[in-house]
Amino acid sequence: MDPVDVLIVGSGVAALQTAFTVSKTKHVILITKSELRQSNSYLAQGGVACAIANDDKPELHKIDTVCAGRNYNNRLAVDKLVNEGPVVMQELMHSGMVFDCNEHGLPLLGLEGAHSQRRILHRHGDATGKHLMEHYLKRLAKSSIHVMEHTAAIELILGEDDSCIGVKTMSKEGKINSIYAKAVVLATGGCGSLFQFTSNSPTVSGDGIALAFKAGARIRDMEFIQFHPTLLYINGKTVGLVSEAVRGEGAELVSESGKRIMNDVHPQKELAPRHIVAQTIYAYLKNGEQVYLDISMIADFKKRFPTIAALCENNGQDLTKARIPVAPGNHFLMGGIEVDEWGRTSVKGLYAVGEVACTGVHGANRLASNSLLEGLVFGKSVGRYLAEAPERVLPIEKKQTKRALSHLILPNLTVIQANIMNDAGIVRNQAKLSRLLSWLESFNIEALLFVDVTQLALRDIEKINAVIVSWLIAYSAIERTESRGGHFRTDYPFEHDEDWREESVVLDRNRAIHQLKGRELYEQIKA
Repeated sequence: MDPVDVLIVGSGVAALQTAFTVSKTKHVILITKSELRQSNSYLAQGGVACAIANDDKPELHKIDTVCAGRNYNNRLAVDKLVNEGPVVMQELMHSGMVFDCNEHGLPLLGLEGAHSQRRILHRHGDATGKHLMEHYLKRLAKSSIHVMEHTAAIELILGEDDSCIGVKTMSKEGKINSIYAKAVVLATGGCGSLFQFTSNSPTVSGDGIALAFKAGARIRDMEFIQFHPTLLYINGKTVGLVSEAVRGEGAELVSESGKRIMNDVHPQKELAPRHIVAQTIYAYLKNGEQVYLDISMIADFKKRFPTIAALCENNGQDLTKARIPVAPGNHFLMGGIEVDEWGRTSVKGLYAVGEVACTGVHGANRLASNSLLEGLVFGKSVGRYLAEAPERVLPIEKKQTKRALSHLILPNLTVIQANIMNDAGIVRNQAKLSRLLSWLESFNIEALLFVDVTQLALRDIEKINAVIVSWLIAYSAIERTESRGGHFRTDYPFEHDEDWREESVVLDRNRAIHQLKGRELYEQIKA
């Protein structure tokens, strides 16, 4: 089979934006392990943040982004996001995407946490992601892009020069195939479904990060995970997202007694940065007191937030009581595969875009509604770079010795989800992280990096990837001895001055193996 020009793994906004841009000059194949409508982008209730109002400007959007990111952001990446954002959004609207407007036909801009201005574009109130994706899917049906659903990427194919030259895939029936490509783009999302409480699609389990890591790519900032403050919380389980836009319209967080819990915590109260709101709610829940979102002040709630209203009613919540029980859960990964502004990873021929990629644009905590904007801006940038890239002659495929998986019992995903939520969740410390790290390393991380995945069922490959990505999170979290943004440690609770920062925690496969051997030796000596 001749190599395709560009192979894209994923089906969210970042994947589709990249695909449309590069397909103007190159042949594109897009694969997704489930279906096109099963992505975090499709689930996104929040909107797209963009400085398009007359009293707003990109510099203010930048200030808010860096403030939420706790001064850990890559400033050049932030400049790109906020300055190119208005242009990309104008192109999107020109292509036929319609956002909610007021009676004068002007965009109806919402306010969300840590924003100083109303700059959030929505569609049908709380269904922005769905309508944005449907807009793209209509265009996709008329394009030359070849789509393969129910096709999971299980391994990156390397050339003799250790560059990426394609992807091994597995069909729903378990058939293995090799797709060779001059460029491979990972747009697989983050790792939200590794956590017990999450707003993410079940398909978003860190597969792209594991694929890149096993191929030798650099992974960074995996300790920075955003926990959305308000997920609908029923009988000890989170069952869906309650958008921050609800708090943007005036909803208040209250305890069982009716006390407003954010009043004395932060000047922005309910619209404080997400990590502060999430930690506050978590503290009440740990003390056995339920937290509610009081929506009594929002007129026509069902009309304003139809998706959330349906979610609540389908789960037995009586909205006439105007109280929605909430709890925080995993929402977004600020870290991921290290890339530059063109999506290039440390492995030649391999690119990444969207949540799976770490440009540094979000710093230690993503500003609300910057994620869809990131997919649109950086998707266009990566697509434009690949569209203009010179032809690449692929090297000969590298012969690699893979290990058979034998006599190794992997943990169930539900066990991984519970352990990582408890020990590397909203509140962390040395003891919890050490316990998690030791448990994960008991499954022989080094061996898992070189397993012959072609001999396994997809569910076992997903377990391997889950263990590897969980280890990356735990290791990075134990290495960062400070609290910053989405990374909060009770043993280092004070957030340093904003002009001070620790270095990034960066790992590639070889360095990880070195660290694993060092930790194994340390444990032997300690024993």
